[in-house]
Amino acid sequence: MKRIFIFLAVSLLISITISTIMSVLGVGHYIANGGIQYGSLMLFCLLWGIGGSLIALLLSKQLAKWTMGVQIVTLEGPHRNIVDKVHRLSRRAGLTEMPEVGIYQSGEVNAFATGRSRNSSLVAVSTGLLSRMDDAEVEGVLAHEVAHIANGDMVTMALVQGVVNAFVMFFSRIIAFAISQAMRGNDEDDAPVNPFVNMAIVFVLDIVLGFLAMPIIAWFSRYREFRADKGGADLAGREKMIAALESLQRAYPQLDVADGPKADPNFRSMQISSKSGMMQLFSTHPPLDVRIAALRKGSM
Repeated sequence: MKRIFIFLAVSLLISITISTIMSVLGVGHYIANGGIQYGSLMLFCLLWGIGGSLIALLLSKQLAKWTMGVQIVTLEGPHRNIVDKVHRLSRRAGLTEMPEVGIYQSGEVNAFATGRSRNSSLVAVSTGLLSRMDDAEVEGVLAHEVAHIANGDMVTMALVQGVVNAFVMFFSRIIAFAISQAMRGNDEDDAPVNPFVNMAIVFVLDIVLGFLAMPIIAWFSRYREFRADKGGADLAGREKMIAALESLQRAYPQLDVADGPKADPNFRSMQISSKSGMMQLFSTHPPLDVRIAALRKGSM
């Protein structure tokens, strides 16, 4: 219930913020004089698509603390060895501001990095990961997460998601308008488009086109995982990075964690993908055996 409440509160905050911006800019109505105003529509979609993603990005670190129950740890606490590893890897990666380091209670073997920028980030690991992995494997995981931060993956992922969302909204509204026009019939050329019918069609098209656009986002997510693996190998050593992935493979030999119900989809990182065939297009993480093989070959 807490996560649902936070999700609804954040969604409401994003809606209010974007609506306010649109009101100030005088943007909102893109159907006028019996036709679509494409410039207004594009601005409308960009504000909602990219604007929503960027606001979520700005809130991501605090949102992770609230929803996942992340407890920040320091060099003075019982988990100082984890903090020391993150700071050492971060300096090696060229970060000037050290990420916050957190621990959260979960039986999952998982870790994630989030934050609005390289200079305002968070690396969090689950208690399940710390209990199942040895020191070298943990360092490989942390190196992977630090590589995500050094690569700016949080920002680029938000932008990719925002641009895709904007195009989905743009084309769904154009198609919905065309369908609404066709449904009116030839005898009602001067009648306005029924807003409720148009809204219903837009809703359905947003879902359908959003689903069709998912492989684009999933492909970029898989690409950044390979890149973070390579970055983790550069920071901690290839063997530690491979050991971390192999440990995760042993922990979940048959489980598809990448799209499973147990992990929060916004804060998953060291994942397994067991999807096959066409469904691989929708997987956000490459299969672990493929990632391990790529590391061994040094082909990333």
